[in-house]
Amino acid sequence: MRKLAILCLSTLFALSLLSASAQQHVPTVEWDRHSLIIDGKRVMPVMGEIHYSRVPAEEWRDEVRKIKDGGVTIIASYIFWNHHEEQEGIYRWDGQRNLREFLTICKEEGMPVVIRIGPFCHGEVRNGGIPDWVFSKSRRLRTEDTAFMACVERFYRQVFTQVAGLQWKDGGPVIACQFDNEYSGHGSYLQALKDTALAIGFDLPFYTRTGWPALRSPVAFGEMIPLYGDYADGFWDKGIEDAVGNYYKAFNFKQFRSSTAIGTDLLGEQKETKTYDDYPYFTCELGGGMATAYHRRPYIYPEDIYSLALVKLGSGSNLLGYYMYHGGTNPEGITTLNETQRTLGTANNDITTKTYDFQAPLGEFGQTYPQYYMIRKLHLFMQDYGEILAPMEASFPAPQDIAKGDDSALRWSYRSSGDSGFVFINNYERLQNISAKKNVRLEVCGVKFPKMTIPAGAMCIFPVNIDGIRYATAQIVAKRDGKIYMVQIPGIPTTIDIDGKTLKNLKPKGTEEPVYANIYLLDQEEAGRLFLAPAQPLVETDVEFSKVKEAGPQRIIRKGRAGVAEAPSDEDYEQAAVYRIAIAPGQAGEHKLLSIEYQGDCARLYVDGKFVADNFNYGRPFLYGLWRLPEGCKEVELRIMPLQEGAPVYMPREADKTPGEAVKSIKVTNNGLN
Repeated sequence: MRKLAILCLSTLFALSLLSASAQQHVPTVEWDRHSLIIDGKRVMPVMGEIHYSRVPAEEWRDEVRKIKDGGVTIIASYIFWNHHEEQEGIYRWDGQRNLREFLTICKEEGMPVVIRIGPFCHGEVRNGGIPDWVFSKSRRLRTEDTAFMACVERFYRQVFTQVAGLQWKDGGPVIACQFDNEYSGHGSYLQALKDTALAIGFDLPFYTRTGWPALRSPVAFGEMIPLYGDYADGFWDKGIEDAVGNYYKAFNFKQFRSSTAIGTDLLGEQKETKTYDDYPYFTCELGGGMATAYHRRPYIYPEDIYSLALVKLGSGSNLLGYYMYHGGTNPEGITTLNETQRTLGTANNDITTKTYDFQAPLGEFGQTYPQYYMIRKLHLFMQDYGEILAPMEASFPAPQDIAKGDDSALRWSYRSSGDSGFVFINNYERLQNISAKKNVRLEVCGVKFPKMTIPAGAMCIFPVNIDGIRYATAQIVAKRDGKIYMVQIPGIPTTIDIDGKTLKNLKPKGTEEPVYANIYLLDQEEAGRLFLAPAQPLVETDVEFSKVKEAGPQRIIRKGRAGVAEAPSDEDYEQAAVYRIAIAPGQAGEHKLLSIEYQGDCARLYVDGKFVADNFNYGRPFLYGLWRLPEGCKEVELRIMPLQEGAPVYMPREADKTPGEAVKSIKVTNNGLN
C-alpha cells in the first residue's frame, strides 16, 4: 500500500480543510487495489469537474457550494494553458482566470481539488489547451522534445505560482495532479512531465493519468494512478444517426475498466486493454452529460447518467469522477477558444463558440438538471456506506458482453464480502427498448430474494445482510443519526426482511415516520432532495419579442478537415433571421434565466451588439443568465440560422426538425435555479 496525505472524507464531507497550523492533524492515507484508506478507514469519494476559467469569478463560491450539496467531495479542474498564455510570455491570472482565488475559495468551502495541468487537456478547447504559438516552437508536441518541454516547464512554473502555499502539505486544497490527457505514447513522456513538476516544487499526495488508451510503454507502478471513464453518447462520432459507437458497453456490468468509445476522434478505433488490478478502480470521466458539436448533438437523459454511475459502482469502481459536473462559458480571448475543424490541434469537431453547458448536473449557469438529484442518491450512499462497500469484490453472474439492444438477459452484478453484499440491477440501455424481466429470482450470499418482475428502465441497488436487513427490494440512500433512509423503486413492491419478519408492500411515509423501527422509506423525489431545502415553486413570465429581419440566402454547408459539417461562421450569421427581445426594466441583473424555445439550426445571442452566447438546436431551451447582462443594457438580439432540408447533422428526436426558423416562446424563468 502507498501512503498519501488527503482530506478525511469519511464524515459528511462538509468539514473544513485542514489549516496550515502545525498542530493540525493531517490524516494519513493509504491506497491498495480497492480504495483510499484514510486513517485506517476506507472511503469512496465523488469527484466532479468544473472549469474555473469557464465560470465568472463572482459565481465561484455559490457554485462550489452547489457542487458540495450534490454530494461531490472532490473538485477536478483542467488548467487550460491557452486560457492563461494565449500570447507567448504574457500570462493572465486575473478575473475568472484567477486560479489562486478559486483554490482559496475551495479551501474555505472545504473542497479538495485535483488539478489537471496538461499540457494537453482537450476539454473541447482550442488545440486541447495548447496555445497556437507553441506549434511554431516544436513539431513534436506531447513528446520529450527539448523545445516542447521547455515551453511546458515555463507554464508549469507559472501554475506553481498559483498553487504555492495551497498544496495539501500547506493546509491547502490541492491534493492531486493529472498529467496530460488521453495519451497513447510512451510512459517516459508522462514521467518527464511529473519529474518537471516535482523539480519546480509540486509536492502532492498523489498523481494521476487517464487510463485510456493503452500506452506504448508503461509508467512505473505507483507513479500515477490510472483513472477511467465512460459516456452515454459522444459528439465526436462522425455518424449522424442514433446510437452510434460502442457506448452501449457502458450499460453492461463488466470487469474491463477501459472504454472503447472515449475520444475516438483523436484516438481512432480502440480495443479494450489490460485492467490494472493492482490499482484501485477510479474514474475521472464518467459522463455527467455531453457537449454538442455542430454535426452531432446528443440529447442526454438523466437515466443515462444514473445508469452509467450505478453500473460503475456495481463493476467495482470506488471513486466516481464526473466529466462534466458543472458546465460553463468560454472566456474572452484574442482568438476564439473553442475547438473547431479549422484549429491547429484538435481539429475534429466544431463546438459552440461560447457555450459549454455539457448538459451537466449543474449547467452553464449553475442551473440544476434532473440528474443532479438523481445521482445524488448514489453519492449519499457512497458517503455513508463506502467503508462497507469499498472492499467488496464484484461478481458478474450475467453476461458481460451483451450486444447493443440485446434484451435477452437481465443486466446485474453483486459486490460482496463474507455473507454481506449489495445487488446492482440495470434494466436500462440508452435509446433501446429494454423490456421488463419477469419471474426474476436472485440469490446472493446465500440469501434468496422473492420472485419479482424487474420493470423496464429499473436501476437499483438492493442490500443483503446490511445493518440487520437480511434483504430488501428497496435501495439504501443514507444512514444518519441512527436512521436508515431507503427509496422505493418504481414498479417493484417494497419488501424488507428484518428481525425475522418479512414486511411486504410497504409504502413511502417520508422522513417523519418510519416504516419499521429506524427505517424510513422515501419516494424518488424525496430521496433526491434528502437533507436539502424544499424546492421553490416554478415562476415563469412571458417575454415580448419581435422579428426585425428575415433570413437571407441559405449558406452552403461544407464539410471540414474532419469530414463533418462545418458550423456557420461569423459572416454566415450576418444572413441569419434577427429577433429583438424586450428585456423589461429591472430584469437585467435578476437571478433568473432567459429561456428561448426556437425552431431552426442554431442560434446566437447578442447584447448591445456583443456576441455572448450560442446554441446548436438539440431539443432543450437556449438559456442565458439574466444576472450576466450588463447594467443598463439597451438591446438583446437573437439571431437564428434556418434549418436546411437534409442538413448533414444529427439532431435527436426531441429537436424540432422542421426546415426554416421561428421563435416559439421566450420566457424569464427560475426553473433549475432552486
